[in-house]
Amino acid sequence: MAAQTPLSITLAGIPLHNPLILAAGTAGTLDEMADVLDLSRVGAVVTKSITKVPRAGNPTWRILPNGLGMLNAIGLANVGLDAFVRDYAPRATASACPVIVSIAGYSIDDYAAVASAIAPLSQFPAIELNVSCPNVHAGCEFSADPTLLADLIRAIRPLLPRTRLFVKLSPIASGRPSMLEVARAAIEPGGPPSGPNQRPGADALVIANTIPAMAIDVETREPRLANVTGGLSGPPVHAVAVKLVHDVYRGIARSTSTPIIGLGGVSTWEHAAEFILAGATAVGIGSALFANARCPLRIAAGLEKWVRRQGVATISELTGQVRLPQSH
Repeated sequence: MAAQTPLSITLAGIPLHNPLILAAGTAGTLDEMADVLDLSRVGAVVTKSITKVPRAGNPTWRILPNGLGMLNAIGLANVGLDAFVRDYAPRATASACPVIVSIAGYSIDDYAAVASAIAPLSQFPAIELNVSCPNVHAGCEFSADPTLLADLIRAIRPLLPRTRLFVKLSPIASGRPSMLEVARAAIEPGGPPSGPNQRPGADALVIANTIPAMAIDVETREPRLANVTGGLSGPPVHAVAVKLVHDVYRGIARSTSTPIIGLGGVSTWEHAAEFILAGATAVGIGSALFANARCPLRIAAGLEKWVRRQGVATISELTGQVRLPQSH
């Protein structure tokens, strides 16, 4: 790792050059973004969500602009576990930044099969459980039900003796169950740790995935996405995600020392700084990469100047440091 800078962080024991992480599904299967972006200048990259068998995904149209944001219904298109391990995993050893593997499935057995195959690969310091994709059948099931999520975490955790476990949550849990209940199930699923120096649940949370949404062509009266519904991302979801990070940080993440990766609508350094102040240790960048693949460089530059203006040595000192009214 390069020399420490004001943006250097440690995320669940993983040293990162800065807190900016290229989000799953927006940076290619593994390292394709290296063609246009120096990956040594970001914190980490997350792979596409890998499933047990290959998936062609949904038919077109499956990505659409939507005002200031984007609708997508990719449908977890990916090469599948065998091809990923054979053709892509070896390239991760030469990556200029840590690579986190996103995995998805329809059942606990699906997740377990992928996790078991990835865990022995030391080039991947962490696995991100995508339990919240809204674009496949029952895609939000685990993230929307604390009991099912706890069952999944208890099954996967023992399979990762040396690999960090990140859990990517859905933003839809805002009533009952609440986001805090879902987060607690991911962090404290019940049962003892399965190994020494291992947490019983998630090592980090990713908050949050896209918001389920829909668009209609008013002339044809047909849905604009072939899948009918998809996920809304980009600046319109940012304020929602900031609140969710704030709620989970104050409700459980701070007391359990569970880092949060804030994700949703980050296109400026100010967006990233909001996540840090709300309680995030790191910040994911997703839809903005489609508009400008080099935007992380601009965001990092702005964050470093902000840290210096705030009069602190490292950005980590600003995590959760939003100044609230006394009544809060």
